[in-house]
Amino acid sequence: MRIISYLLNLGYCLLLAVVSPVIFYRVLILKKYRSGLDQKLLGSLPVRDSSEPCFWFHAVSVGEVLQLPPLLEELAAQNPEVEFVISTTTHTGYAVAKEKFPQHCICYFPLDFSWAVSRALRRIQPTAVFLVEMELWPNFVLAADQLKIPVSIINGRLSENSFRGYQKIRALVGPLLNRLHLIAVQTETYAERFANLRGNSEGIHVTGSIKFDGIQVERDDPLTDELRNTFQLKTSETILVVGSTQSPEERIALDVYLEARKRFPQLRLILVPRHQERFEEVAGLVKRYGLPLIRRSHQSREDVGSVLPFSTSGQPAICLLDTLGELKACWGLAAFAFVGGSLTKRGGQNMIEPAGFGAALMFGPNTWNFKDVVDALIQHRAATVVQDQGELLDTLVDWLEDPESARKQGVRAQTFVLNQRGATSRTVELIAPLVVDPDASSCDRAA
Repeated sequence: MRIISYLLNLGYCLLLAVVSPVIFYRVLILKKYRSGLDQKLLGSLPVRDSSEPCFWFHAVSVGEVLQLPPLLEELAAQNPEVEFVISTTTHTGYAVAKEKFPQHCICYFPLDFSWAVSRALRRIQPTAVFLVEMELWPNFVLAADQLKIPVSIINGRLSENSFRGYQKIRALVGPLLNRLHLIAVQTETYAERFANLRGNSEGIHVTGSIKFDGIQVERDDPLTDELRNTFQLKTSETILVVGSTQSPEERIALDVYLEARKRFPQLRLILVPRHQERFEEVAGLVKRYGLPLIRRSHQSREDVGSVLPFSTSGQPAICLLDTLGELKACWGLAAFAFVGGSLTKRGGQNMIEPAGFGAALMFGPNTWNFKDVVDALIQHRAATVVQDQGELLDTLVDWLEDPESARKQGVRAQTFVLNQRGATSRTVELIAPLVVDPDASSCDRAA
């Protein structure tokens, strides 16, 4: 094992040397990757000074973090003595985890150097580790295995592209997967892919997707109401929410919105960029269009109304949601929803949340990251795929002309989401038995 770890460390160092100019540029110029460097590079995670059992959940970014609330709530209800540690890879994921789970230990996941992962595991002393969806790092799995800490994948997914890539190194991936305690996956297709890589189906369970259990379906929510007030939206207005967008999807949305408003002046637009670092860019784009703008980050309950909702030309303000962790509630304002990252090469973003609210849902053709969900939504006639800007406009106008057809599609989407629930309970049933005497599975503490 030491030889394998040494070779992995060498490979990682060579890779870092190759990409170091890009990393330095992003750190020094773009000011990214600066937070949590000691935790990432040295494994200097907080020392857990407790003898209680501990579950460590690794959620890569925001999407994975937002899957955890119902799971942790049910686990805590059944096992109140269990402590939870939540790690993330991205800064935005860390920020959202801090906001959502102030009562738990939040940290960054260590980079996969043997010294970092070993130190992190010894400081946390987890009873078990759970990787949300799929982020498999060899040194981490090997170190946990040596310390007899069970590592599992929950809510697992394995896209076709990732599966093909892993197949090329199956001789390396297979033994690694076989060291996992269990693999709980979202669909039968994912189960078959993991079984193919492992060479067996032992320990692989189909639980469904936890994402459906945490989906809100009631629009009567305090945060949704607050956003409505912040953006000065009237009940008589029809709201189009364009969320999780990448460039040039904001420009496309603005062009479509302005064209549709020529016939349907009750239409309002909310833009929600996917990445925090693009908030200023999108605000600048709206201003270049000569449109008034209401930014969520510049408004509070006290100063709602300080921004004029209409320009001198009669155009209402474009609403920009430029805060973290509020998109979920914002979908509750949508009569119509477009999910971004789907007219670009991103591969789509989470379309389950707007479906849960019963919004008339559309997205572009590039949704391979959510292929199973998309296939199911289309099969249930609960979503519309638009190939380009022209089709987006045509679909929006069709819905504005025939709101009953849009409402019926939204009802089908919400019904689909409600019928998928139950994955959280199935996952808890699998992992709760790991709440054992900590002395039986934990390692010695080392600073």
